[in-house]
Amino acid sequence: MHVISVSPDDVTVSPNATMTGLAAPSRGSRELSTWHVDMPAGATGPEHSVSREQVWLLTAGSLEVTCDGRTEKVTAGQTLVLPPDVLRRIHAAQSFEAYVVMRADGVAAVPGTEGTRVLPWAR
Repeated sequence: MHVISVSPDDVTVSPNATMTGLAAPSRGSRELSTWHVDMPAGATGPEHSVSREQVWLLTAGSLEVTCDGRTEKVTAGQTLVLPPDVLRRIHAAQSFEAYVVMRADGVAAVPGTEGTRVLPWAR
């Protein structure tokens, strides 16, 4: 059993959102990673794909997600399931907060760049 407390080292601030790492292999979990996303109104993340399925539970606000060419609005209280290896882009229609769960070995790829990127808050 592990009880995890968040420290400042677990927070990643990008130009579009703040990700706070919760469970991850670096914090005692073996298979899953969880993190909290806080994105301000009007922000849009980069188009990217992730090698593992992700489950997003929105706890506040709303987002618009374009995935595989289809756009959906997701609001607080709804759960979004994103498939692996499909291009997606998240836009904060209004500020939102969400908890995300994914297998810990997922990596991201951005069109036009070489290789993959580790999600530091998920490691």
